[in-house]
Amino acid sequence: LVVSIYIHEMGHVAALLRLGIKPSAPMFVPGLGAFVAYSKRVSDPREDAYVGLAGPIWGAGAGVAAFAAAKWTGSATWMAIAELTGFINLFNLIPFFGLDGSHGIKVLNRAQRFAIVAAFAVAWQVSGVQLILLPLAVTIWRTFARETGRGDARTLANFLGLIAVLTWLAALETV
Repeated sequence: LVVSIYIHEMGHVAALLRLGIKPSAPMFVPGLGAFVAYSKRVSDPREDAYVGLAGPIWGAGAGVAAFAAAKWTGSATWMAIAELTGFINLFNLIPFFGLDGSHGIKVLNRAQRFAIVAAFAVAWQVSGVQLILLPLAVTIWRTFARETGRGDARTLANFLGLIAVLTWLAALETV
């Protein structure tokens, strides 16, 4: 599980390095999670969204790898890691200060934010994963906020893909 969190954080590191920004090594805060520090501010909203969503994208990859290991070995432990990785990264999609979803939502326009609301609503209906109600509620609030971005198709696609994959992982127990 710690390795899957590390992989999530390395997604942020890789994105920052790709933008020419030197990040710190991932730092773990017991009971709260982990973060990566960097001294240069990411001023472009699209680059900020790219960095923010890179963690959950890599985290989703870690969850899928854990799922594959569970299927290959028949291990309930790997399956639990896959499911928990889905939950952790899904929680990180909440568009609230300090969480990765807040970086992604800033660049989206109102119509794209409605698409995210719809995706969370469908994911909740299909999966029954109660955690989804939290990012759904905060995304509704952020959709009606005064500030919206100019829109970005790549960020929207990343967000929608993450909602689908992470919901699937988080719902593995019920599948």
